[in-house]
Amino acid sequence: MSVLIIVFLTAVIALFSGVFEQGKFARYIGILGLIVALYVSFLPECAFFEKYRHMYEYTLNTALFTKISIVTTLLLFFLGGFAFSNHRSHQSELYALMLFALCGGIILFGFQNLVTLFLGVEILSIPLYVMAGANKTDLRSNEASIKYFLMGAFATGFLLFGIAFIYGSAGSFDLYKIQEFGVKNSKDVMFILGVLLILCALAFKVALAPFHMWSPDVYAGAPSLITAFMASVVKISGFFALFRLMTIGFAGVTHEWINVLGVFLIITLLLANVMGLAQTNAKRMLAYSSVSHAGYIGLVFFGMTNLSTYNLAFYLFAYSLSTVGVFMCLIWVEKLKRETSFGAFKGLAKTEPLLATAAAISMLSMAGVPLTAGFMGKFALFSQAMNGAAFLVLIAVLGSALSIAFYLRLIIAMFFFKESTFKSSEKVTLTYNIVAVFVIASIIILGVFPDLFARQFGL
Repeated sequence: MSVLIIVFLTAVIALFSGVFEQGKFARYIGILGLIVALYVSFLPECAFFEKYRHMYEYTLNTALFTKISIVTTLLLFFLGGFAFSNHRSHQSELYALMLFALCGGIILFGFQNLVTLFLGVEILSIPLYVMAGANKTDLRSNEASIKYFLMGAFATGFLLFGIAFIYGSAGSFDLYKIQEFGVKNSKDVMFILGVLLILCALAFKVALAPFHMWSPDVYAGAPSLITAFMASVVKISGFFALFRLMTIGFAGVTHEWINVLGVFLIITLLLANVMGLAQTNAKRMLAYSSVSHAGYIGLVFFGMTNLSTYNLAFYLFAYSLSTVGVFMCLIWVEKLKRETSFGAFKGLAKTEPLLATAAAISMLSMAGVPLTAGFMGKFALFSQAMNGAAFLVLIAVLGSALSIAFYLRLIIAMFFFKESTFKSSEKVTLTYNIVAVFVIASIIILGVFPDLFARQFGL
């Protein structure tokens, strides 16, 4: 909880910095606060917060996913100076909202109670509704905000109905007491209905089909840095919340929800990858890519072992690094060309080889090409799921093969056009080059030496 308080205070200071300097220092305040929070996440939890354990439990897994989210948010903050250059009047609000959303994610990493789950989901979601509409003069951004808000309201309704049914059956909000009730009353209709309603609500948050309808339009309309935040930090938070809830609170009725989740994954893997092939806009393609990765990550629920949590963390970190690498390139191209079609990327490698290389390696990692972190992440999840759902793994492999096609279209546009459409005078900042080197090195090193992930995060 110490980390949560540090991130929250950082968000408040960043928000009020706008009163004096119009957000000039908000990014630096955020970066400093995140570095302090990352350092504190490696320390033992303060004994003072032990009394709140029935609501929020800071376990080793909580610490692990908190570290991953902070590192990802930190990378996005480094990209913010250029990405938010046209939001000078309200930069402080955007940085503060990202930090407030991160607070919601941190709550989801350690919730011990369904009330805490609801608070975490809402604290994560409400800032995103605002950030999606940050481009006030862009109709697509306004549409993204309204659509995300309306769909999010439906998901919240599902979540609250589910929690009501669970409480009505089990008589408690505590995860472990709910687990005990589920083991003893695995055929209770109201309890099972509550489980399925909550599963649907969280499927919306992580963009599992058929609850992904908001994703392409919101990803395309929101500012690109916010889209990157949604595709990485929000995905990490949502999936670990789903994983924690299903494997602890609803472990007693696994046979009732696992097949429903399996159907969601089949629809997700087939639909997202096929739709990704039909896209002509890089941002919408990455939206369907994000949906397809939700399908791959969902395999963690099948054939579970003692390493399942680690496999989930490794995959989410590898995917987040790749997301930062691709969106870093997309942000720069969008600023110069004011569009994100595949054609806008033509010849980028001739002008900015490092930026194009970072994006290419990131997409190869997303596709699961060997010697990348994404390959090791997929290999671990697929190997685990083979023990309980070989058919799902077959569909996931097919989907992964399809995804290579739409990633290659963007790589070809960047590297295989003789003439560059970019002016040589337009150079990326030093910060972007440093982040590009970090992303490239991390993806390749973790692809060759995956055990370094465990060492770096204190496992």
